[in-house]
Formats: sequence, structure tokens, C-alpha cells
Amino acid sequence: MHSPRKRNGTFRLLAALVVGGALMVSAGVAASAAPTIDPTKNDASITVHKYEKPATATALPNDGREISPSDPVLSGLTPLNGVTFTAKKVNGIDLSTNAGWEALKTLTPTNLGGHTLGTAATQVTAGGGVATFSNLAVGLYLVEETVTPSGYLPAEPFLVTVPITDPANLNDWLYNVHVYPKNATFGDKNEKTVDDTGKVKLGDVITWNIYGEIPDAAVIDGYRIVDPLDSKLSYTNGTTIVKFEKSATTLAEGTDYVLTEATSGTPAKTTVTIDFTVDGRAKLVAARAADATDRVQVTIPTTVNTVGTIENTALVYPNAASFSIQPGQPGGPVNPSEETHFGDLLIEKVEAGKSTVKLKDAEFQIFKTRADAIARTGQIEVGGATTFTTNASGQIMLTGLRVSDWANGERVTSADPGYQSYWLVETKAPAGYSLLAEPYEVVVNDYVAGKTTPITRSRMLSITVVSPCR
Repeated sequence: MHSPRKRNGTFRLLAALVVGGALMVSAGVAASAAPTIDPTKNDASITVHKYEKPATATALPNDGREISPSDPVLSGLTPLNGVTFTAKKVNGIDLSTNAGWEALKTLTPTNLGGHTLGTAATQVTAGGGVATFSNLAVGLYLVEETVTPSGYLPAEPFLVTVPITDPANLNDWLYNVHVYPKNATFGDKNEKTVDDTGKVKLGDVITWNIYGEIPDAAVIDGYRIVDPLDSKLSYTNGTTIVKFEKSATTLAEGTDYVLTEATSGTPAKTTVTIDFTVDGRAKLVAARAADATDRVQVTIPTTVNTVGTIENTALVYPNAASFSIQPGQPGGPVNPSEETHFGDLLIEKVEAGKSTVKLKDAEFQIFKTRADAIARTGQIEVGGATTFTTNASGQIMLTGLRVSDWANGERVTSADPGYQSYWLVETKAPAGYSLLAEPYEVVVNDYVAGKTTPITRSRMLSITVVSPCR
């Protein structure tokens, strides 16, 4: 009787097809006088050995045999516990016949040629990243990773036959198959930054940068970056830039990615979504191959429209499977965030030595620097005005100034770059009083989290006059 693998002297055996860096088992085996497959056997197994994908490729043998954990080829690899796999038998494939093996040639994990799947068996890796599917019947199996630990990309689904040719004895079959898929890390290279240097008031343009890690995969089946902008930010379409960080190559909207924006809710909140096309995803793979540290950089300019803490969180989806997973769940998107802070400054004008005497009709201008204040150039415009007059209570409210001690996403001190103090100049004194002799430095600090008053960041400032004007 002829071996079911024999065809014109040779048969290309599809013993397993594994996508995404896992073990490729026997791609081609010469014909032999191997015994026929026992189709009634039901004590076969598939053992998955799960490891973190190393920076450089290993020399793992692709033959379905188990590798001893002490083998040098596994040295330095990190086993992953807690990874869930399912195995489903592909119905209608009879491996005891030549026709059954021939049918394998056209099948892939995503195209089973109309074959249905059996009931899923589930196993979770433990004890050094091992999960074993026991008591399997002879056949073709689809193995899928269904739960992936945070910080990793799931391995691609793969097909594996039970049995395969025994690589140690080509005249026999191996019914206990071992596979070694690996998970690439993902998440620690995603980042969001904000550039608010020199921005001091509502209406100024604040630039946000999202840096998306490029998955370590031969094929990227989906890649998406989403920025649900804070309602305190206004988005202007046509200003977003998408490029590679290291090579600085700009990607083309409509060709490499599709950008959509949607506004909803009260207060209105705009969400910007960037979906990479097939061409764009191919460029992702090429960019990572050229420089493993390269990232996607998305630059989104916005205008600030309301005071408060403005937190902006992005979502980076590394593959198609992550699109349907909620943020924070294993296998879902990573969510880097950053923030900027704007608040109010309340100025109160009182008579020197008499804090209870409030002075109305004093006029002030405000500047970014002392030099500007002395030269009277570059007045800061707040609420459409550059000159501000105290009311009957001797007060001026300047709404929407950037907080002095927060710059480019971090707390700063007066000695740090980005620290923003402000300089007041009295341009007109109330009748009977003299002008302030020099610019007066003020800061917008002392944020109190959870404050519910309209003045979410403010400082009460008393300005005293040296002497009344006689």
C-alpha cells in the first residue's frame, strides 16, 4: 500500500502553517515507506510553547519536536504564562488519504475553503509558557491566540496537522506536535507629548504629538491611531501631519491613511481617527525593517477654548484584532496621554495701606516678559482686549492664561525652561492716585484639583499704590 504522502515520487507536506514568527513545521518531505496514518487514533496532542519574541531571530528547529528548556537555543528567551489558546479541528480533511493532504495546499488560517470548524478546546499557558491540547483526533487544527497579556502583540492564527512526519524517523509519524509561537512586545514605545511653549491664552494653538510604535510583524493587518480630543480643545481639519519620526517621511492622506473626524456630546468633543491603508501598512513594515526604533508621528494642532486641566489621551491600535477590544483590556489599544493647564487670574486694586478701599477705573495691560512690559510691546490679548479696567469692586478677571508652573506636559519651577510668569503694567491710575512705578510680576499657580468654582486655577492678587496722587 502506498503512503498517503506519495505523489509522483514526492509530496509537499503542509505539516503546519504558522504566521507571525511561530514555528514552521516540515515544509517539504520526500516520499518514504512510512506506515499509513491511523484515522481512528484519538490520543494525539499539540503542545504550545509560548515565548517573548527576541530582538534577533533564534535558530529554533522547525520540525515539531520538543526542545529541552535547557537547550542553548532557548537561552535568554522569556516564557509567557497566562496566554490563552484555542484549537479547533477543521472538518472534512481526511489525513489518511492523499486527497486530504492535497486539499491542505490551498488552505490558510483565514481561508479554510468552506470547511467548518469543530468545537473549540481552550488551554492557558503555565509552568514556563506551556499549553497542551491532549486527546486530539487525527486531523488539521486551527490554533488561535485569544487572550494576550498586556504589553504584547498576539501571534497570528496558524494551522497544524496531527500527525506530521517524524523528523527523527522519516518512516514514521509524529502524533505529539510541539510548536513555538512568539509574542512581540508592544506598548512601551507609544507616547504622547504636548508643545505649549510660548502659549499663554485661550485661542492659542497647542500642538499634540502622538508617537505610535510600529508592530514587529511581517504583515500588519490593521493599524489605527485615535485622538479623542478634550472638549476644551478645538480641532481644525487639514492641519494634521502624519509621518515617520526617524526618517521624517511624510505619509499621504487618502493613499497611506484615511483621516476622519467626528464631533458629538455636550460639551462638543471631536475625535480624530487615522486608519492606515494596505499601502500605508506596508510602509510601516518597511520603516521598521529599516530602523527598528522608528515610530509613526501624528501631529495635531488645536486651539484652547476653555480653562482647566486639559488632558488629551490617544489610542494606538496595533492590529485589526485590537479594533474590537476596549482600552485597558489584554490585546487592546495602548493609551498614552498628556495634559496642559489653563486658568484664570483675578486682580484686585486697593489703596496703599487700606486693603478695604477698592479702586475702580485703574487700567492695566499684561505681557509675557518684563522686557515686553517695559517696552510696551506684545500685549497679551485676553477676551479680545489688551487693556483691562478694574470694576467697582476694584477687580479684573483675566480668563484663560496658561498656568505658570506647568509646561510641555510637566511641572516646572521658575528656574526651568517653559515657566511662564506674567507682567502687569498699570497704564492709567484711578483719579487721585499714582501709577505703579514698574511692571508687576504675577503667576498663575496653586491649582486645587476638583475645585468646582468657575475660577479653576486662580490667584487673588492685591496691588498697592505707593502714595496717592495730590
